[in-house]
Amino acid sequence: QVQLVESGGELVQAGGSLRLSCEASGRTFSSYGMGWFRQAPGKEREFVAAVSWSGGNTVYADSVKGRFTISRVNAKNTVYLQMNSLKPEDTAVYCCAATFAWIATRPSDYNYWGQGTQVTVSS
Repeated sequence: QVQLVESGGELVQAGGSLRLSCEASGRTFSSYGMGWFRQAPGKEREFVAAVSWSGGNTVYADSVKGRFTISRVNAKNTVYLQMNSLKPEDTAVYCCAATFAWIATRPSDYNYWGQGTQVTVSS
């Protein structure tokens, strides 16, 4: 069992930056691929970024490529999402998730989910 707790979401102006954090419980964090997803009101959950067990491989949605960076520090049981050049369309609840897979992009591949943190980007 893994519990995930996100933090770092807040209101920010367009063009600004935020760093989200997701801290996991348990001693096997390095055995999970980690991902970030987001869901805006009235929209489906959307893949944002994923990182492999060791952090050596990453995957991004086209909509965030070049602006967002996912990383992890296994010694701290934490995965991060650095978000730069934020746009109003990035407004959503951001959730982190853990998968038994090495790396994954589909929500159905993930086994554990956090509650989410709200990111609001004003124009």
